[in-house]
Amino acid sequence: MESVNAGQSRRHFQMATPVKVHGPPLSTAVSRVLACLIEKDVQLQLIPVNMSKGEHKSPDFLKIQPFGQVPAFQDESTSQFESRAICRYVCEKYAEKGNKGLYGSNPLAKASIDQWLEAEGQSFNPPSSVLVFQLAFAPRMKMKQDQSLINQNHDKLAKVLEVYEKRLGESRFLAGDEFSLADLSHLPNTHYLVNATDRGELFTSKKNVGRWWAEISSRDSWKKVVDMQKHSS
Repeated sequence: MESVNAGQSRRHFQMATPVKVHGPPLSTAVSRVLACLIEKDVQLQLIPVNMSKGEHKSPDFLKIQPFGQVPAFQDESTSQFESRAICRYVCEKYAEKGNKGLYGSNPLAKASIDQWLEAEGQSFNPPSSVLVFQLAFAPRMKMKQDQSLINQNHDKLAKVLEVYEKRLGESRFLAGDEFSLADLSHLPNTHYLVNATDRGELFTSKKNVGRWWAEISSRDSWKKVVDMQKHSS
């Protein structure tokens, strides 16, 4: 009996082991993963990475993130990189925890979520990331801003958000009537654009996009991430 109990104890201990997220919460990719883990009620350990000192390029870090970027993610013996892939993995592995519908509960729902996740990664993220860097981060880093790049990506993002405005007039959230990974993935960049730049009206001036943003940004999971960002800055 002792060996059975010992085995059960070991399994229980393994299940309680928190996943590890390496990187600063101010990073948009890191904050995406943090929001997902909090939505899924998965215990996590945030491990700081001092990027100004080049810790993300150290040999030990490159073993878990070969491109030397953040976040790096570890779950027991598994290590992963790329924030959207990590989020999908978390939703699949911990399907019965936290927000069970975050990545859909049937093939059609998953397909709709994946469709809008791709839209975020391919259409929304490129221009919004440029604007976040140029308008929010470059001044902090005392780097010169590129106005032509800002103008060009402002226009690109405005066109993307016209599509979103139409979509969000048809459904409460991007992939349907439930909050999902598709919406969550937009939180990091939009947060900076609305709260740390002069481009917030790209979102808030649109009836449906403005409503959507107000709703997704007020979720407890995202509020917790913003609090983590405040305490790390």
